[in-house]
Amino acid sequence: MPRRVVIAEDEAIIRLDLKEILESEGYEVVGEAARGDDALELVSEKKPDLAILDIKMPGMDGIEVARRAVADHGVPVLVLTAFSQRNLIEEARDAGVAAYLVKPFQSAEIVPAIEVALARFNEHRAIEDEAAQTGDGQANIEDKLETRRLVDRAKAKLMDEQGLSELEAFSFIQRTAMDRRTRMQQVAREVLDGSLTP
Repeated sequence: MPRRVVIAEDEAIIRLDLKEILESEGYEVVGEAARGDDALELVSEKKPDLAILDIKMPGMDGIEVARRAVADHGVPVLVLTAFSQRNLIEEARDAGVAAYLVKPFQSAEIVPAIEVALARFNEHRAIEDEAAQTGDGQANIEDKLETRRLVDRAKAKLMDEQGLSELEAFSFIQRTAMDRRTRMQQVAREVLDGSLTP
């Protein structure tokens, strides 16, 4: 089944180009919007596999749409941003945005950005699930942040030293943790200290 996507971009020509590129790559565009509030309504109604959102839109900005799409509907988000909006990337990340694409973009950049967004969203969900099984409260928040930090460093090491993709590196860490019935944090530490390699 093709992945289902909602596109929200207030510039009609960019929206049309995105739709054509996505459909030519086998994605199904299930909704388009020029306004943020309309985009959120589409996400709620269509339950897509991914939302591609421009940061600056009338009605509601893309960051707020992203925050609600991720928190309320569990939908991964890829944002489109202009160079002048790079200061918003950190705010977007805090809102749960999994990846971004800088405009103007090339059509060849879209599918890799989507794959990164989906992979990072799934990683975030896996870390959340693991943390939910180990406790709650402030300690749990700090534990999730520590796990994320260690896993990101371990992924980078595996990518650099083993030539793995980001998805392969994370899959190795997650699979090893599940096979050993231990936590991803522990596996990441072993990767970082050099005692564990694929």
